[in-house]
Amino acid sequence: MDITKLLNLPIVASAHGHEIDMMIYLVHILMLILFVGWGIYFVVVLVRFRRKKDVGANYKGVQSHASSAIEIGVIIAEAILLVGFSIPFWAKQVNAFPDRKDIVEVRVVAEQFAWNVHYPGPDGIFGKTDLKFFDKQANPLGLDPGDPNGKDDVTTINQLHLPIGHPAVIYLSSRDVMHSFSLPVMRVKQDVIPGMSIPTWFTPTKTGKFEIACAQLCGLGHYRMKGYLTIHTQEEFDQWLNEQASSSQEDEDTDDFWGS
Repeated sequence: MDITKLLNLPIVASAHGHEIDMMIYLVHILMLILFVGWGIYFVVVLVRFRRKKDVGANYKGVQSHASSAIEIGVIIAEAILLVGFSIPFWAKQVNAFPDRKDIVEVRVVAEQFAWNVHYPGPDGIFGKTDLKFFDKQANPLGLDPGDPNGKDDVTTINQLHLPIGHPAVIYLSSRDVMHSFSLPVMRVKQDVIPGMSIPTWFTPTKTGKFEIACAQLCGLGHYRMKGYLTIHTQEEFDQWLNEQASSSQEDEDTDDFWGS
């Protein structure tokens, strides 16, 4: 039996996704045990102490320590979930970032109601950004046109492209209000807070096209703040990035020609 389908969870497309799902399974199992146990207890009490039976009051109280044992058992189960699973996962996946040469770094700037994506280009170096260069239509990320490191940078709106098998580090920031970057298939959800650059990371394990959602109510257009994540093979990603960089350079050369 596929528990993922039973719980109606999305497919797992990241290296750490199965660990998240395991914690979801364990929490659901604990909650199911408690739900069934308390339900049985409730029915037993209703039958045993129903009014027509005319049961006399017992002033001695409960003599059994069964309830204490159950409470201790629940505490132990919750401690195992916290200490055995949650804290180690947090230390490995949230606090620690991959120390590998093949990581892919991307900036994502949220705004009402879109995701602005900034790639460093084939040179792997982000160009400088400044608010004075910001233009909502022509330069939504405020890239400095005079910075040579930004000549091959690539920008997209609502389109995030990544290669399979490489850790992807996403630097999240917001231009206006609080948003939440949600990739259900990657088991990633991170609040995006104005004034902060918040990194999150994952390693894609499946190619395909998946949805990016905003999981924080951010205004009247929240429902349409939707983007797409495309996971390529390494060759396809390199080809896409080089094509986008070449196209950006051609557009810039054209602007320089007509501007002169």
